[in-house]
Amino acid sequence: MILITGSILATAATVEEARSLSLAHVRRSRSEDGCLHHAVHVDAENPLRLVFVEHWRDKAAVLKHFANPDARGFATAVRKLGCQTTIEIFEARDIGVNGLSS
Repeated sequence: MILITGSILATAATVEEARSLSLAHVRRSRSEDGCLHHAVHVDAENPLRLVFVEHWRDKAAVLKHFANPDARGFATAVRKLGCQTTIEIFEARDIGVNGLSS
């Protein structure tokens, strides 16, 4: 499984538009083949930061997602708003610790 975390740091003037773009991106991404989980959350300590958590079946699904014109358009749109973005991509596996994983 591939785990992706990322964030968008908006401004007070752009946070609502960034949130709207993010929700549309998440909803679109959930329908893609290989998407196991895709969500955006508001940072409890900084409401101008939107935090993404994504789980993908494999690297091929992630590469296809990043090649999608809609995904590229989302990234371009939030950058045009002047938002700072971060992304980290990890290869992960469930280690199945008794009682700690669902």
